[in-house]
Amino acid sequence: MTTPLSRRHVLRRAAFLAAGAAVGSQVLSSPALAQPAGPEPDKLRESVRKAQERNKRVLSGVPSRNGWEMEKTADNRGHVYTRPVPGLPVDGVQVRMGDVETVLVHVVRRFHYEVDELRHGDVTGWRHPSTVRKGMAESNQASGTAVQIRSGSYPSGVRGGFFPQQLTVIRDILAECGGVVRWGGDDKHPDEALFYIDVKPGDDRLPKLAEKIVEWDWTPGKGAGSGTV
Repeated sequence: MTTPLSRRHVLRRAAFLAAGAAVGSQVLSSPALAQPAGPEPDKLRESVRKAQERNKRVLSGVPSRNGWEMEKTADNRGHVYTRPVPGLPVDGVQVRMGDVETVLVHVVRRFHYEVDELRHGDVTGWRHPSTVRKGMAESNQASGTAVQIRSGSYPSGVRGGFFPQQLTVIRDILAECGGVVRWGGDDKHPDEALFYIDVKPGDDRLPKLAEKIVEWDWTPGKGAGSGTV
């Protein structure tokens, strides 16, 4: 059953609607609001020029092996920046910011806590495109989507650098990442130091995994180092 409205309620609602109509008519009649002014042509051209210069300085136009664009510089208004690795006595690692960063930092932390402790200089992220072999998985470093852990201890082209119990943890890390991360030790040309993103840009598995990792990190008893992810 509909409850009848009081006379006071009806009068108050009518007053509110009238006030709203008055404000609306003023908005529509205001030339400044009816047709917003666009950016000044000189400022627009300058913005375009700066964007083009930035792209020329940063972007290579060439994809790494996993499909992400390689960048010619880091920490310089591109997508690749030095990011911290919480809880580890190592310098920050240069990786692509966002979901890629979340996933690769998680891999590095699990390696430190469960495979072998890392020290200063043990982790290498981004490398300039001129320093990587384009057809190899290491090219993913140039797009900020890969890290090498102790490359001197696990040289490219050589297998057998890990003990069985260490390999068990590495397999667990890969399984946890659900195909988003690949280990270079599984490649035809092995690189046991290398861990890289193995999905192309736009693959929704990457943000889903990153979201899970963030949730683990905020949940007591979970996350890297807990042994209970």
